Amino acid sequence: MGPLRYSINVTLDGCCDHRAIVPDEDLHRHAVENLNKADALLFGRVTYEMMEVAFRPLAQTGARPNWMEPFARTINAAKKYVVSSTLDRVDWNAEIVRGDLGTIVQQLKRESDRGLLAGGVKLPLALAELGLIDEYEFVVQPRLAGHGPTLFAGLSKYVDLRLVGRLEFSSGAVAMRYEPRH
Repeated sequence: MGPLRYSINVTLDGCCDHRAIVPDEDLHRHAVENLNKADALLFGRVTYEMMEVAFRPLAQTGARPNWMEPFARTINAAKKYVVSSTLDRVDWNAEIVRGDLGTIVQQLKRESDRGLLAGGVKLPLALAELGLIDEYEFVVQPRLAGHGPTLFAGLSKYVDLRLVGRLEFSSGAVAMRYEPRH
């Protein structure tokens, strides 16, 4: 059974709006490493649609920096599960999953060797509520945004975590990995 890992970029003041993050080569290289540790991605509708628009293969070359291409190739090839009650269909190597979230995710974890990688804001809140996230990674950006959505808003209980890894990037961002304390 593979673990469910969650990774998100967040500013120092807690904003997790992707537009507040300055992308760079180091962050994308790290994201490729995370993708390669998983058998599949687990997204909600909003994150799936955002990533699809940004990274689906482009007809025109040069539309994004060359250093983004390894990430784009990796995410394009990745299997994706999309938790959505509103989408009728998906493509981009994806399938819609519906039903009881806990049951679905437990089944996907059982079927996985390397695990699943989740992103986004709303879906991870539901996953945290159910105690399904095995590893949290917060890539803290050296920026104050002063606005935007925050992580785990409305969480009904504390989730105590233990630091298991830390990685500093040349940009000043710091990736911190945590596991739940049980």
